[in-house]
Amino acid sequence: MSLSWWSIEVRDGSHPARQWRDAYAAALVESAVTHGARDWAWRFESFGVVLEIGFAEQDDWQRFRALPAVVAALDAVEPSTLYVYPGRGGSAGAGLPRRRGPFPAGGAAPLPVEPEPPLVASPPLDARPPILVP
Repeated sequence: MSLSWWSIEVRDGSHPARQWRDAYAAALVESAVTHGARDWAWRFESFGVVLEIGFAEQDDWQRFRALPAVVAALDAVEPSTLYVYPGRGGSAGAGLPRRRGPFPAGGAAPLPVEPEPPLVASPPLDARPPILVP
């Protein structure tokens, strides 16, 4: 089953994002589960918290987002610290979290660099002083 993932990211602002999560986590998760969410996860990051919710249908997200409890929870966040976007694993909208690697091998050669073009001096102009005609 393919899920439609959405992320609600709250960054630390004048109040820590973890306090927001403590206050609204139960209401958000209950609203999500009762309105079609099939999977959800809280992630604690160095910048704040992220709630990732997977819905079976795209319309389920729209109904969830319009619920009074969800609107109240999102209104409690400073607008400059709130990010809501499709996907999970970052704001790039990827369907799955990013995988690490591959890491470069220890003996890898550097990429080739184009050599600088040589500087060519132009021949000197006529060394004689100009003749002024009266």
